[in-house]
Amino acid sequence: MRQEKAKGKGGQEARVDIYARITQRIVAALEEGVRPWVQPWNAGNLEGRISRPLRHNGEPYGGINVLMLWTETVSRGFRSPTWMTFRQAAELGGHVRKGETGSTVVYANRIRKMDTVDNGEEVEHDIPFLKAYTVFNVEQIDDLSDAYRPSPSQDPKSVVNRIATADAFFCATGAVIRHGGDKAYYAPASDHIQMPPIESFRDVESYYAVLAHETIHLTGSKDRLDRDLSRYSKDRSDRAREELVAELGSALLCADLGIVPELEPRPDHASYLASWLQVLSNDKRAIVAAAAQAQRAVTFLHNLQAQQMSALREGG
Repeated sequence: MRQEKAKGKGGQEARVDIYARITQRIVAALEEGVRPWVQPWNAGNLEGRISRPLRHNGEPYGGINVLMLWTETVSRGFRSPTWMTFRQAAELGGHVRKGETGSTVVYANRIRKMDTVDNGEEVEHDIPFLKAYTVFNVEQIDDLSDAYRPSPSQDPKSVVNRIATADAFFCATGAVIRHGGDKAYYAPASDHIQMPPIESFRDVESYYAVLAHETIHLTGSKDRLDRDLSRYSKDRSDRAREELVAELGSALLCADLGIVPELEPRPDHASYLASWLQVLSNDKRAIVAAAAQAQRAVTFLHNLQAQQMSALREGG
């Protein structure tokens, strides 16, 4: 998202404007039939090099910032995943080129406020807010060291290793994965993931992308992250929100695991696009909340990897 000054007289108006600007960008893409969280994988100039957007120190961005910077990467043709602020560039000896336009990312935080209730008692509660700041892709910055320059395309032969890593990742989640039939879904009652045989997919990468989607659903169970899936099959809005979380989470996991699927559209995506547009039109904060929940789910799954490694060490 290009940097714009938030308008409004008060701080609250400015904060709401950030939510609105993010949502408007996502809605515009959805109205064109494009899911912005997967769009980068279809960009020829990025083929084989998709990853999370990275901060100047190599730390990956999370949540809504991933979508915002992926969208910027594609629309502006950047090849590098690395971003930094004007000051960070200067501290590294770099210089943002004159006339370059920055991109907006956000920092989520909470402020505590005291309110007086009817009985005169003061009650403290948290108010969430977003703070926007500007970053530049390293391709907009001169005089940085070669370490920040885009790396050459990956050797396609390395895909086999990345898929092997994906197998190990999903195994470490402890999820019960059954194969058969022609539908992919997570069954809360039996707490298992049902997948069509891997041979039935367009390519093996697409298999892992769908498996990632269903594994994100699994994290929402009551004994995991407890996203309350009780109304998933009854309420269209709740279903759309959960599917949005799973879509974003799958995109993040695929980036983390180095998987680049062909992304053949699923039959249900057209109906989901309509549902997502309705949800986002009615709630400016929905996409930010979904991205945060997706990030929480992905972090949960990554933490399971560390737990398994620890258990293996103790058992050995």
